[in-house]
Amino acid sequence: MKKILFLILIAISFAFAKFTSIDDSKLLKMQKQGIVVIDIRTPQEWKNRGIIKGAKTIEFFKADGSVDFVSFMKKFTKYVKNSKQPFILYCAHANRSKVAGKLFDRLGVENVYELKGGIEYGWIQKGRKTIKYNMK
Repeated sequence: MKKILFLILIAISFAFAKFTSIDDSKLLKMQKQGIVVIDIRTPQEWKNRGIIKGAKTIEFFKADGSVDFVSFMKKFTKYVKNSKQPFILYCAHANRSKVAGKLFDRLGVENVYELKGGIEYGWIQKGRKTIKYNMK
């Protein structure tokens, strides 16, 4: 039942999304201004492809597709202190970051950005480097 409600919430959020997609150059500029960058991929993806230097790693969707939103939010609120603080999300190809971004938008969170094309198309294929992720 929870999964169905979550899917309905996601579907509804697509109609109201206002978050912004940005490119790699804009991400770097915003990151230099102190805006938090959050990688929402899985730990295995972080290990396989690396992460953007300075990004915070917080798994949003688990490998089986489920979401532990409570666990995510506990970690997320360590970096994003209020609903007006800007932050940037990214995943592998921007599919999951769009879903997460639209969810935040639907919840009234302002200043949500996502890396257009994700780390694969919006970062690595543009010649940008990643750093090795150290499993903790």
